[in-house]
Amino acid sequence: MKINETGFNPDYEEETLTFEQISELTGDAIIEFGAPWCAHCQAATGAIKEVLTEHSLTTQSKLPHIKIYDGKGKVLGRGFKVKLWPTLILLRDGKEVDRLVRPLSADQVRQLILK
Repeated sequence: MKINETGFNPDYEEETLTFEQISELTGDAIIEFGAPWCAHCQAATGAIKEVLTEHSLTTQSKLPHIKIYDGKGKVLGRGFKVKLWPTLILLRDGKEVDRLVRPLSADQVRQLILK
């Protein structure tokens, strides 16, 4: 499982974290549930990349971006009650702070990470 701490992570990972590993995360992190073939995920990629790259360049705080390949029978996505892709979940110290489903603009993603 790759956790990118420098900004945008381009790849969905099939191997996911466990709930225990997520609860042990410290600080803020973004989990993105989706699939590489999903048209909504592809449409949101530009906005997500823009904001996460901008964040890594303009702040000194790291914001890990964890991309998880979600789908039928995937335990982590079901545990977070993900129904639509992409779903971005902002975590703080392993706990959900807020989420954004199917972002259409960079401003929506910015609002999420500012919470």
